[in-house]
Amino acid sequence: MPIFVGAGNSVFLSASSGKGVGVGLGTTTTSGRNAGVSTALGTLILNTTTDQLEVYGPEGWVNVKAVIDTGLTATGGIVNEYEDSGIIYKTHIFNSTGTFNVTATGTLPTNVDYLVVGGGGGGGAQHGGGGGGGGFRAGSTPVSVSPYTVTVGAGGAGNGGNPSPPIAAHKATNGGDSTFSTVTGAGGGYGGNYANPDGPGDRGGNPGGSGGGSGSAEGDGLYSTRATSSPPTTPAQGSSGGLGRYAGGGGGGAGGQGGDVSPASPYYVANGADGGIGALSSITGVSTHYAGGGGGGTHSPPAPSGRGGLGGAGGGGRGGFGNVGPDSQPLSGNNTPVSNAGNKGIVNTGGGGGGSSRYQAPGGDGGSGIVVLKYQIGISQQGTAKATGGNISFSGGQTIHQFTASGNFNVTDATLTSATYLIVGGGGAGNQRHAGGGGAGGLRYGTTPLAPGPYAVTVGSGGVSQNAPGAASPVTDGSSSVFNSITAAGGGGGGNQGPNGTGRPGGSGGGGGGETAGTPGGTGSGDTGGTPGSTSPTNGWGNDGGASGTSPAYAGGGGGGAGSAGSPAPSSTSGAGGDGLQFSISGTATYYAGGGGGGSYNGPPSASGGLGGGGNGFRGYPNGFAPAPVDAYGDINTGGGGGGRGEGASPPNNPGGGSGGSGIVIIAYPT
Repeated sequence: MPIFVGAGNSVFLSASSGKGVGVGLGTTTTSGRNAGVSTALGTLILNTTTDQLEVYGPEGWVNVKAVIDTGLTATGGIVNEYEDSGIIYKTHIFNSTGTFNVTATGTLPTNVDYLVVGGGGGGGAQHGGGGGGGGFRAGSTPVSVSPYTVTVGAGGAGNGGNPSPPIAAHKATNGGDSTFSTVTGAGGGYGGNYANPDGPGDRGGNPGGSGGGSGSAEGDGLYSTRATSSPPTTPAQGSSGGLGRYAGGGGGGAGGQGGDVSPASPYYVANGADGGIGALSSITGVSTHYAGGGGGGTHSPPAPSGRGGLGGAGGGGRGGFGNVGPDSQPLSGNNTPVSNAGNKGIVNTGGGGGGSSRYQAPGGDGGSGIVVLKYQIGISQQGTAKATGGNISFSGGQTIHQFTASGNFNVTDATLTSATYLIVGGGGAGNQRHAGGGGAGGLRYGTTPLAPGPYAVTVGSGGVSQNAPGAASPVTDGSSSVFNSITAAGGGGGGNQGPNGTGRPGGSGGGGGGETAGTPGGTGSGDTGGTPGSTSPTNGWGNDGGASGTSPAYAGGGGGGAGSAGSPAPSSTSGAGGDGLQFSISGTATYYAGGGGGGSYNGPPSASGGLGGGGNGFRGYPNGFAPAPVDAYGDINTGGGGGGRGEGASPPNNPGGGSGGSGIVIIAYPT
């Protein structure tokens, strides 16, 4: 603790980073001080006559002033606090346009870290391209006492898909720009539409934060020009869109280019390409993808053979499937049930909308953008934690401890007698070779009594698939997460061809696999009769995995999720993972414990993972030896199950399915 002399012979004690400073001092009166207290230089006393802390220096007795370092004082958006490595940060999350008003600067640096994400572009129609993700800008900038306008860009409109007037008059639009200070995240580019000699559409995707995917056409190859990330920034705020041919190309994402439709795809059979992956940011205290590209719409074969492209991680909407019934409006969520229409990008992610499959069906709207601002503060401005452990934040009158790894929750204030908890086990891994998706980790939610002292917190790891040369052991389950003797079981691993066809049991069960129709999924051990919001410590959530399909796809069933069972595989494609459940205990509404999608052998690309971090299943053939793609892995700290692989090599060359996502433990109590 540094001591220094200021004007007027005042001595200052400085404490920084919000850490408490303790100094044990004797007390005396002015008379006692003058009557014989040691006058060695540097002597500190508390003078009870003046209620002043005093130090003896060369000038005699002088008052001591304690200076606590403080950060900005500001308002605007949804305000949270969290602690990372001993430093307390404050965040302002803007889900809509508003004002960041700095009213005082304090003694700490005045730089503000920012994340600015533009609105996602709208998806095209009739074999349309996916919309590009919004521009992703991250960095730091100084601020001063002043109001700053924060603009959050709206998602672009999807192509209306109405045959009269002509489709060109209903083309999609770019997402809106998001801004803070001098920083702009451009809106994502819209996806292109179908074009033919009888009615020239707007086939090319449009430039934007990330470029939109191009649409389809008859009688030629891939569209020749990619829609780029625009305007150029350093580093780049996004990626280019994918190229279409008979089906729509994927919209670009902040972390990767949109997928191209295979040049070899035959007419009437082409499937939409996947949207590009978004970029990761941990500015809120939780690592999250933003600005994923929308998936392209398929051509004409009926679903599930005619498959729309998957939305990229980061809120991208899935492309429309072929000829599946009514020409519905775009669905919410990025990879939700099958429709001709493209799915909407998820709000406040900047995800691009999916392209539609049919002329009459609309493309999905892009997801709105987001702006997040973060800065260091010296001490908590919202409250004082009554316990230690985990990543501590403050939101909505609650103190929140998030454990993304095992540790100790130590109650330091005896007035803390109970807390709300969310406990999610690690997700099970997806298997390989006609494989089922991994089951999500079990989910437990309720309240528990507490007393002073430490409580061990265990965060379960995700299961691991057969992904190492020579590996002969079966896929592994996720491991359990535990707090205060309350256990959320790990998810069950998916089944595969051969003796391990049945999905494994777990918090939620893994999907069934193999070449025999109806090989069952594993049993979920969670209590599905519970209701989110219940305070009973016995309530938990988990569901069964889906059963396998048969020839020609040799498809695996989806892993179970906390909110619904995994889908069984039909004969032509694999089963989707069960959705998880949404909770706001962290201060932000978030899905947890989604099941992994199953894999198919030689059918169309496989089914999506469930909401809540489930990994996407993936087609193995003809790339059976390739590593699992990134989006096949369950998301970390969600308990999502891993996606299953459709085909793989026999031992000793096992490339494996997607691994499960690790679990999480969140504890909250009134501040």
